[in-house]
Amino acid sequence: MIRTLIVDDDALTLELHRSYLERIDGFEVGAECSGARAAVNAVLSPPAGAPFDLVLLDITMPDGSGIDVLRTLRARAAAIDVIAITGVRDAETVRQMAALGVYQYLVKPFPFAVFQERLTAYRAHRESANTTDGEATQAEIDALLGRATGTIPLPKGLSGATLQAVSAALRTSGPLSASEAAERLGLSRVSVRRYLEHLAAEGVAFRTARHGTRGRPEVEYSWQRRTDEHS
Repeated sequence: MIRTLIVDDDALTLELHRSYLERIDGFEVGAECSGARAAVNAVLSPPAGAPFDLVLLDITMPDGSGIDVLRTLRARAAAIDVIAITGVRDAETVRQMAALGVYQYLVKPFPFAVFQERLTAYRAHRESANTTDGEATQAEIDALLGRATGTIPLPKGLSGATLQAVSAALRTSGPLSASEAAERLGLSRVSVRRYLEHLAAEGVAFRTARHGTRGRPEVEYSWQRRTDEHS
């Protein structure tokens, strides 16, 4: 489980984000904070000694900013991922947060579907990072840095974040059918199948017929390491 700290100075927003997070597999709310100082203290001295993996961090708070929080955590070498969730849109704030290593920057307000896509992509990023060892390919390096690889061009209607999530699921749990991948990621089968077919068309994954069940054979997809990844 990804132990998560939610930080926001608005009680209704805390409640909303908690309810969103509880709907996504693989996450648990470890604590909530409504201020910058409390957030720093929670990360550096976690309740019951159980460290956090992720902070959903607001930017504007009465006793400090999210930038202050993140700067302090980095200065103390706190190994924790941060997703900024804020109404602040100015480019300088985004640049500062990016320089401090924020994983994603999500602008309020947003529907659950957007929140789910970003958190699912983050979960896939963690899974990929935890299973990568030895000499990494460029795509694996991109994933470790929290970036979607740029080596696979995306057709219209496909999301880079979702492509990363589907790719990570296929690499760590494949072979998978579209239904199995959709269930794992919490997305629709039709949507996931589009991504799997795109990966197959690009030669990153390959399709085979899964036999042994009654009726029409089901298509399954497996990750395929390409020869150019070794060069």
